[in-house]
Amino acid sequence: MNKCHFIFDNTKKSIKLKRRFLTKNKNYPVSLSNVFVVLGGDGFMLQTLKKYQKYNKPFYGLNTGTFGFLMNKYKINNLDNIITKAKKVIISPLVMNAITKNYNKKSAIAINEISLLRQSRQTASLQIKNGSNILIKKLICDGVLVSTPAGSTAYNLSVHGPILTLDSKKIALTPISPFRPRRWRGKVVKSSTKIFIKNLNIKKRPISAVADNIEVRNIRNIKIKVSRNLKFTLLYDKNNSLNKKIKLEQLKRQVK
Repeated sequence: MNKCHFIFDNTKKSIKLKRRFLTKNKNYPVSLSNVFVVLGGDGFMLQTLKKYQKYNKPFYGLNTGTFGFLMNKYKINNLDNIITKAKKVIISPLVMNAITKNYNKKSAIAINEISLLRQSRQTASLQIKNGSNILIKKLICDGVLVSTPAGSTAYNLSVHGPILTLDSKKIALTPISPFRPRRWRGKVVKSSTKIFIKNLNIKKRPISAVADNIEVRNIRNIKIKVSRNLKFTLLYDKNNSLNKKIKLEQLKRQVK
Protein backbone atom coordinates (compact mmCIF):
# COMPACT_ATOMS: atom_id res chain seq x y z
CA MET A 1 0.00 0.00 0.00
CA ASN A 2 1.24 3.47 -0.91
CA LYS A 3 1.31 6.03 1.86
CA CYS A 4 0.72 9.29 0.02
CA HIS A 5 1.42 12.82 1.15
CA PHE A 6 -0.69 15.17 -0.95
CA ILE A 7 0.58 18.60 -1.97
CA PHE A 8 -1.94 21.05 -3.46
CA ASP A 9 -1.27 24.17 -5.48
CA ASN A 10 -2.81 27.38 -4.14
CA THR A 11 -5.09 27.92 -7.15
CA LYS A 12 -8.88 28.15 -7.07
CA LYS A 13 -9.20 24.88 -8.98
CA SER A 14 -6.82 22.95 -6.70
CA ILE A 15 -8.37 24.36 -3.53
CA LYS A 16 -11.84 23.45 -4.79
CA LEU A 17 -10.74 19.86 -5.47
CA LYS A 18 -8.80 19.46 -2.22
CA ARG A 19 -11.71 18.67 0.13
CA ARG A 20 -13.32 16.24 -2.33
CA PHE A 21 -10.00 14.57 -2.98
CA LEU A 22 -9.11 14.07 0.67
CA THR A 23 -12.47 12.50 1.51
CA LYS A 24 -11.44 9.58 -0.73
CA ASN A 25 -7.72 9.43 0.05
CA LYS A 26 -5.82 9.46 3.34
CA ASN A 27 -3.15 12.14 3.64
CA TYR A 28 -0.08 10.79 5.46
CA PRO A 29 2.45 13.14 7.13
CA VAL A 30 5.66 13.69 5.16
CA SER A 31 7.70 11.55 7.57
CA LEU A 32 5.35 8.54 7.24
CA SER A 33 4.72 8.76 3.50
CA ASN A 34 6.53 6.90 0.72
CA VAL A 35 5.31 8.97 -2.23
CA PHE A 36 4.39 12.61 -2.85
CA VAL A 37 1.25 13.24 -4.89
CA VAL A 38 1.32 16.73 -6.39
CA LEU A 39 -1.88 18.41 -7.62
CA GLY A 40 -1.24 21.44 -9.81
CA GLY A 41 0.46 22.36 -13.08
CA ASP A 42 4.00 22.11 -14.41
CA GLY A 43 5.21 25.26 -12.63
CA PHE A 44 3.96 24.04 -9.27
CA MET A 45 5.53 20.62 -9.86
CA LEU A 46 8.92 22.24 -10.52
CA GLN A 47 8.66 24.21 -7.25
CA THR A 48 7.57 21.12 -5.32
CA LEU A 49 10.35 18.91 -6.69
CA LYS A 50 12.95 21.36 -5.40
CA LYS A 51 11.24 21.95 -2.06
CA TYR A 52 10.83 18.25 -1.23
CA GLN A 53 13.91 16.81 -2.94
CA LYS A 54 15.70 16.32 0.41
CA TYR A 55 13.23 13.57 1.37
CA ASN A 56 14.37 11.35 -1.52
CA LYS A 57 10.87 10.07 -2.37
CA PRO A 58 9.12 9.67 -5.75
CA PHE A 59 6.67 12.26 -7.09
CA TYR A 60 3.38 11.48 -8.82
CA GLY A 61 1.75 14.50 -10.44
CA LEU A 62 -1.97 15.01 -11.10
CA ASN A 63 -2.70 17.80 -13.52
CA THR A 64 -5.05 20.52 -12.31
CA GLY A 65 -3.26 23.19 -14.37
CA THR A 66 -3.23 23.72 -18.13
CA PHE A 67 -0.89 21.64 -20.29
CA GLY A 68 0.64 19.49 -17.54
CA PHE A 69 3.58 18.05 -19.45
CA LEU A 70 5.21 16.80 -16.24
CA MET A 71 1.91 15.55 -14.83
CA ASN A 72 -0.57 12.69 -15.19
CA LYS A 73 -4.26 13.10 -15.97
CA TYR A 74 -6.33 14.08 -12.94
CA LYS A 75 -8.17 11.18 -11.30
CA ILE A 76 -9.56 10.53 -7.85
CA ASN A 77 -10.47 6.82 -7.72
CA ASN A 78 -8.17 3.77 -7.39
CA LEU A 79 -5.18 6.01 -6.85
CA ASP A 80 -3.19 3.46 -4.83
CA ASN A 81 -3.45 0.88 -7.60
CA ILE A 82 -2.58 3.46 -10.27
CA ILE A 83 0.54 4.61 -8.41
CA THR A 84 1.64 1.01 -7.81
CA LYS A 85 1.55 0.36 -11.57
CA ALA A 86 3.21 3.67 -12.50
CA LYS A 87 6.59 3.68 -14.25
CA LYS A 88 9.61 5.46 -12.76
CA VAL A 89 11.56 8.13 -14.61
CA ILE A 90 14.76 9.44 -13.03
CA ILE A 91 15.99 12.86 -14.12
CA SER A 92 19.02 14.92 -13.13
CA PRO A 93 18.77 18.72 -12.91
CA LEU A 94 21.12 21.43 -14.12
CA VAL A 95 23.16 23.30 -11.53
CA MET A 96 24.13 26.92 -12.11
CA ASN A 97 26.84 28.79 -10.23
CA ALA A 98 26.66 32.47 -11.11
CA ILE A 99 28.79 35.47 -10.25
CA THR A 100 27.04 38.83 -10.34
CA LYS A 101 28.28 42.27 -11.33
CA ASN A 102 29.22 42.92 -7.68
CA TYR A 103 30.97 39.53 -7.39
CA ASN A 104 28.22 37.93 -5.33
CA LYS A 105 27.93 34.16 -5.77
CA LYS A 106 24.51 32.66 -6.49
CA SER A 107 23.54 29.01 -7.01
CA ALA A 108 20.33 27.33 -8.14
CA ILE A 109 19.11 24.15 -9.81
CA ALA A 110 16.86 23.77 -12.85
CA ILE A 111 14.89 20.73 -13.93
CA ASN A 112 13.77 22.22 -17.26
CA GLU A 113 16.23 24.89 -18.32
CA ILE A 114 18.48 27.78 -17.38
CA SER A 115 17.86 30.86 -19.48
CA LEU A 116 20.13 33.88 -19.80
CA LEU A 117 18.16 36.93 -20.89
CA ARG A 118 18.91 40.55 -21.63
CA GLN A 119 17.50 42.82 -18.92
CA SER A 120 17.56 46.13 -20.79
CA ARG A 121 16.78 47.45 -24.28
CA GLN A 122 20.28 46.41 -25.34
CA THR A 123 20.89 42.93 -26.73
CA ALA A 124 23.15 40.60 -24.77
CA SER A 125 26.78 40.06 -25.76
CA LEU A 126 27.91 36.59 -24.69
CA GLN A 127 30.86 34.25 -24.98
CA ILE A 128 30.09 30.55 -24.57
CA LYS A 129 32.61 27.85 -23.71
CA ASN A 130 32.15 24.10 -23.87
CA GLY A 131 34.60 23.03 -21.18
CA SER A 132 37.83 24.84 -22.07
CA ASN A 133 36.90 25.16 -25.75
CA ILE A 134 35.26 28.33 -27.06
CA LEU A 135 31.98 27.31 -28.63
CA ILE A 136 31.12 30.79 -29.82
CA LYS A 137 33.39 33.79 -29.32
CA LYS A 138 30.76 36.53 -29.43
CA LEU A 139 27.01 36.01 -29.63
CA ILE A 140 24.77 39.08 -29.92
CA CYS A 141 21.24 38.00 -29.02
CA ASP A 142 18.28 38.37 -26.69
CA GLY A 143 19.59 35.44 -24.67
CA VAL A 144 20.45 31.76 -24.65
CA LEU A 145 18.90 28.61 -23.14
CA VAL A 146 20.60 25.58 -21.65
CA SER A 147 17.99 22.82 -21.55
CA THR A 148 17.71 19.31 -20.14
CA PRO A 149 15.92 16.55 -22.12
CA ALA A 150 12.93 16.91 -19.76
CA GLY A 151 12.78 20.64 -20.53
CA SER A 152 13.54 20.41 -24.23
CA THR A 153 9.83 20.53 -25.16
CA ALA A 154 9.16 23.61 -23.02
CA TYR A 155 10.74 27.06 -23.55
CA ASN A 156 13.51 25.44 -25.60
CA LEU A 157 11.03 24.17 -28.20
CA SER A 158 9.33 27.58 -28.34
CA VAL A 159 12.60 29.17 -29.50
CA HIS A 160 13.11 26.39 -32.09
CA GLY A 161 15.55 24.33 -30.06
CA PRO A 162 15.97 20.56 -30.56
CA ILE A 163 13.83 17.97 -28.76
CA LEU A 164 15.98 15.55 -26.75
CA THR A 165 14.97 12.07 -25.62
CA LEU A 166 15.37 11.30 -21.91
CA ASP A 167 18.06 8.70 -22.56
CA SER A 168 20.07 10.91 -24.94
CA LYS A 169 22.60 12.01 -22.29
CA LYS A 170 22.62 15.40 -23.98
CA ILE A 171 21.81 19.02 -23.18
CA ALA A 172 20.78 21.69 -25.66
CA LEU A 173 22.18 25.20 -26.06
CA THR A 174 19.70 27.32 -27.98
CA PRO A 175 20.02 31.04 -28.80
CA ILE A 176 17.07 33.41 -28.39
CA SER A 177 16.74 35.81 -31.35
CA PRO A 178 20.40 35.65 -32.46
CA PHE A 179 21.50 38.82 -34.26
CA ARG A 180 25.21 38.09 -34.82
CA PRO A 181 26.00 35.53 -36.07
CA ARG A 182 22.49 35.12 -37.50
CA ARG A 183 23.10 31.59 -38.70
CA TRP A 184 24.06 30.15 -35.31
CA ARG A 185 21.23 27.86 -34.29
CA GLY A 186 22.78 26.46 -31.14
CA LYS A 187 24.47 23.21 -30.20
CA VAL A 188 23.65 19.85 -28.65
CA VAL A 189 26.42 18.72 -26.29
CA LYS A 190 27.09 15.81 -23.94
CA SER A 191 25.47 15.95 -20.51
CA SER A 192 28.93 15.61 -18.96
CA THR A 193 29.86 18.99 -20.46
CA LYS A 194 30.49 22.05 -18.29
CA ILE A 195 29.10 25.19 -19.92
CA PHE A 196 30.69 28.56 -19.13
CA ILE A 197 28.92 31.74 -20.30
CA LYS A 198 30.48 35.17 -19.91
CA ASN A 199 28.85 38.57 -20.27
CA LEU A 200 31.19 40.52 -22.56
CA ASN A 201 29.71 43.93 -21.71
CA ILE A 202 28.48 43.99 -18.13
CA LYS A 203 27.97 47.75 -17.89
CA LYS A 204 26.10 48.40 -21.13
CA ARG A 205 24.42 45.03 -21.73
CA PRO A 206 23.18 43.56 -18.40
CA ILE A 207 21.76 40.06 -18.36
CA SER A 208 19.82 37.92 -15.90
CA ALA A 209 19.79 34.16 -15.38
CA VAL A 210 16.62 32.20 -14.64
CA ALA A 211 16.79 28.63 -13.34
CA ASP A 212 13.22 27.40 -13.95
CA ASN A 213 11.56 30.05 -11.74
CA ILE A 214 14.52 31.48 -9.78
CA GLU A 215 16.04 34.67 -11.20
CA VAL A 216 19.48 36.17 -10.58
CA ARG A 217 20.10 39.60 -12.12
CA ASN A 218 23.23 41.40 -13.34
CA ILE A 219 25.23 38.30 -14.23
CA ARG A 220 28.99 38.60 -14.79
CA ASN A 221 29.50 34.94 -15.68
CA ILE A 222 27.84 31.61 -15.06
CA LYS A 223 28.84 27.95 -14.96
CA ILE A 224 26.24 25.30 -15.80
CA LYS A 225 26.48 21.53 -15.53
CA VAL A 226 24.27 18.49 -14.99
CA SER A 227 24.25 17.43 -11.35
CA ARG A 228 25.53 13.91 -10.68
CA ASN A 229 24.37 13.95 -7.07
CA LEU A 230 20.81 15.26 -7.31
CA LYS A 231 18.19 12.99 -8.87
CA PHE A 232 14.40 13.24 -9.02
CA THR A 233 12.11 10.24 -9.40
CA LEU A 234 8.87 10.95 -11.26
CA LEU A 235 6.03 8.46 -11.63
CA TYR A 236 3.95 8.18 -14.80
CA ASP A 237 0.96 6.14 -15.86
CA LYS A 238 1.78 3.38 -18.32
CA ASN A 239 0.14 5.15 -21.27
CA ASN A 240 1.25 8.63 -20.22
CA SER A 241 5.03 8.37 -19.84
CA LEU A 242 7.31 11.37 -20.16
CA ASN A 243 9.21 9.58 -22.94
CA LYS A 244 5.96 9.10 -24.85
CA LYS A 245 5.09 12.79 -24.49
CA ILE A 246 8.52 13.79 -25.81
CA LYS A 247 8.18 11.44 -28.80
CA LEU A 248 4.73 12.87 -29.59
CA GLU A 249 6.23 16.36 -29.63
CA GLN A 250 8.93 15.13 -32.01
CA LEU A 251 6.28 13.70 -34.34
CA LYS A 252 4.33 16.98 -34.27
CA ARG A 253 7.46 18.86 -35.29
CA GLN A 254 8.18 16.43 -38.16
CA VAL A 255 4.60 16.78 -39.45
CA LYS A 256 4.93 20.55 -39.51
